Order: sequence, then C-alpha cells, then structure tokens
Amino acid sequence: MADPSIVREWVLKAEEDFEFARISLHEKKPFYSHICFLFQQSAEKHLKALSLALGLGLQKTHDLLAIIKRCSAKIPSVLDLANDGELLTTFYVETRYPVHWPASYGLEDAEIAYQAARRIRDFVRQQIRLG
Repeated sequence: MADPSIVREWVLKAEEDFEFARISLHEKKPFYSHICFLFQQSAEKHLKALSLALGLGLQKTHDLLAIIKRCSAKIPSVLDLANDGELLTTFYVETRYPVHWPASYGLEDAEIAYQAARRIRDFVRQQIRLG
C-alpha cells in the first residue's frame, strides 16, 4: 500500500486538471484541444493514483488502457473503463505534438472527453478512500 499522502497528491493534481478543463468547457472557451488534453491528464493522474493505492506502483506511460489493465489485476471491474481510456489516450498525442493528419477538435469532442474523464474520475474516487 502506498503512502496515502502521495495518493492524495495525485488525486489533487488530477482534480485540478479536471476542474480547469470542466470550467473552460462550461464557458465554451474555444481551446478544445487543450481541454481534451486536460481531461486526458486528469484521467491519467486519477488512474495512476489508483495504481499507487492498490500497491502496483507507477507505470511510466501515458497509455490509459495500459494503466487500466495493470489495475485490473486487483480490481477487474476497472476494465469497464477500457473504451474511455482508449478514447482519452488519443487526446494525449494528437493535442500535444504536431501531427501529419487532421487533428482538429471541437466542442463535441471536448464534451465526449469530459464524459470519459468523469467516468474514470468517479470510479477512482469510489475505490480510493482518502478520508
């Protein structure tokens, strides 16, 4: 079991990303690729907090599906988030680096990213008891 204060730090950083992106989305700020990226980052940090809380350590990856699969060794139901993890992982690469294919995101993409990140956030918060 990881130090609860370290798990808490990961959750707090995840919440910061989530709330900033959620507020920006609500205000319909036209920075949709950044909003999608922050939802991916929130989900990544939530999942890494879960991995730590489960005693699995940290995996140096941005692939959310890989983290989900790792956590499934202890909580098989986390696999229900596989589609959300795959979706959000695409926002990491395509929003952070120049790509040679169309990668323009709009309001609908940001709303889909929000829903996926929220499902991951809610699941992790149910699993981790920070007190």
